[in-house]
Amino acid sequence: MKTTTIGIAYAAGAYAIWGILPAYWKLVAQVPAYEILAHRIFWSFIFMILVVVLAKHKKQFYTEVCGLVSERKKLLAIIMGSILISINWLIYIWAVNNNQIIETSLGYYINPLFSIFLGILILKERLSFGQILSVVLAAMGVLNMTLQVGKFPWVALSLAVSFGLYGLCKKITDVSAITSITLETCIVTPLALLYLVYLEGQGGGMFSAFTPTAALLAGTGVVTAIPLLLFAGGAKKLTLTILGFIQYLSPTIALLLGIFLYHETFTAAHLVSFAFIWSAIVLFSLSQGRWFVQKKALLKNIAVTKERN
Repeated sequence: MKTTTIGIAYAAGAYAIWGILPAYWKLVAQVPAYEILAHRIFWSFIFMILVVVLAKHKKQFYTEVCGLVSERKKLLAIIMGSILISINWLIYIWAVNNNQIIETSLGYYINPLFSIFLGILILKERLSFGQILSVVLAAMGVLNMTLQVGKFPWVALSLAVSFGLYGLCKKITDVSAITSITLETCIVTPLALLYLVYLEGQGGGMFSAFTPTAALLAGTGVVTAIPLLLFAGGAKKLTLTILGFIQYLSPTIALLLGIFLYHETFTAAHLVSFAFIWSAIVLFSLSQGRWFVQKKALLKNIAVTKERN
């Protein structure tokens, strides 16, 4: 019970930080999205190097890196993951600072359902009728948004697809959170640093003097890495069912921020689309919970049978 409580605290902390991150990006809204992304990558890498050293993770980091180098499939997955998370970060930052927080929340509501689709398509996983129906409901929500709002929700779908594929890459690499985050930022840091040096050389950068904006840009590494580390700690202590329920805290907070703090437009058409998505999430969560109960019962029966034999 104590382990579960700590796990819930870690996971809730991670998703709460992710939920309020739009407020942080709004503080640097005057900075172009590409420059924010470059700072986020560079300072995340610096912060993660400190974590590797201070957490005495050097030996494990070295061992896992050697393992990745020797396995081409895993090395390719970590490179692809680095590119995908960079794309995801860029779209998210741009969307938040262009008053599309509501659509970003839609994307992260859809994301788990897109992950189901990937599981069917790539990992050949089998789904229950309820899980299949949840995917259909989510698709209806996206279709309604396209037809009624008159705009294809490319931000939401891009976020869901990029993060879903990123999750697939993480599954393939199968290394610790500290190692994967450090490597992912390390791979794209040279490009980010070159871009920042170029901007400063042209006099167009925002980091030439110590200002509140410069401090906020440097802080992007902290606000990026901390929730990822909290999530990793929570994921180790919780079942996927509990983690699945908690993950919707983030888009819910973002949705409320978009509506009540930043006064973005939320029409009846948005409500209908979100209703489809929320129904899909409830149905999926119930189906997922039932699946875990059935699996646990099956494993228990197998264990009892083995004892009798």
